[in-house]
Amino acid sequence: MIPSKTATTKKQRKKIALGMSGGVDSSVCAHLLVEQGYEVTGVYLECWKAPGCRSEEDRKDALEVALALNIPFQVLDFKHAYRDKVVQYFFDEYQAGRTPNPDVLCNKEIKFGLFYDWALREGFDAVATGHYAAITTDAKSNQHQLAIPVDAHKDQTYFLYLLTATQLEHIHFPLGKYTKSQVRAEAKKRDLPVATKKDSVGICFIGDIDVSAFLKDELGENPGEVVDTQGNVIGSHRGLWFYTVGQRHGFSIEKHTVITQKDGSTMLKQNFPPYYVIKKNAEKNQLVVGFGSDTETNEFTITDLHWIQNPPSSQQVFVRIRHTGQLLPAELVITEDCATIRLHTAVKGIAAGQSAVIYNSLNTDQINQTVCLGGGIIT
Repeated sequence: MIPSKTATTKKQRKKIALGMSGGVDSSVCAHLLVEQGYEVTGVYLECWKAPGCRSEEDRKDALEVALALNIPFQVLDFKHAYRDKVVQYFFDEYQAGRTPNPDVLCNKEIKFGLFYDWALREGFDAVATGHYAAITTDAKSNQHQLAIPVDAHKDQTYFLYLLTATQLEHIHFPLGKYTKSQVRAEAKKRDLPVATKKDSVGICFIGDIDVSAFLKDELGENPGEVVDTQGNVIGSHRGLWFYTVGQRHGFSIEKHTVITQKDGSTMLKQNFPPYYVIKKNAEKNQLVVGFGSDTETNEFTITDLHWIQNPPSSQQVFVRIRHTGQLLPAELVITEDCATIRLHTAVKGIAAGQSAVIYNSLNTDQINQTVCLGGGIIT
């Protein structure tokens, strides 16, 4: 007996909601996913609209790519949520004397928060984005892991450390096996209109803005004293939120300053070498500055710990204190609600409020086996 057409079931294609920004990365992702047989819907996340913002141009570019592929296209309006969850955090952290990382929170709250939740509610099997990251499987636990992609220079796992193993089961990073130059080549091969479009830079969804002016518009100015490591007042600043650890400009230093020495005597000091911000004292509204060696640290604490699977089983790890920063060998000591990180070599610019992201032992032969374990917030 030959089965009827109605009795024959076609294998259902996996449904993927692809976040499309209008850039070359997500546009190439759309083509790759369609070519791999997925049922793709392009989704543009509208999160910010202000003078000088490229949102209209970006949405048009994303729509043009979707139309060329004949895939559905939707726009999700997350502007209010983005302002409340990401931008307000940005201002609050700076006002409290810390240096925030809005891109980390944007991924948690928007791309893999609101967008991810919407996609699963709407019946999609997974979401995909144009992040440069890879997903591997742990041979022992069989759980998904977040790993450094082939293009280690473009690696964005630092911004993704708040993902969970469960979420990784429903996420695709199509560019994990591609370098940026290969992505550009794929875009040109397919004659994509965004093949030569410049990469977005700056704050997630907002772009390359004047952060100082952005902070001033919201927080104004709050002048205070600049002091050295001995507590001597040697200059003035505009407001603590305009500075971050390691910065060496934007504050004023008096050319001739009376300095109190450790023995209580005073001296007139002039012709200072460059000063760097080493600390912000929010209670006294003081900016603490020092010389090059004063900015170096080899031990610090992180809180708000998050592990993609379980806490590291080994104390010997690698840590990254900024996006595209080096993977620094370190010892990790975890206590109940925080962890101490002891770097093998002191580094500059460790700023409270930034994320410290933890990785397993570095394998230079197989870079995508370097797994992001999680991380925390520097105190």
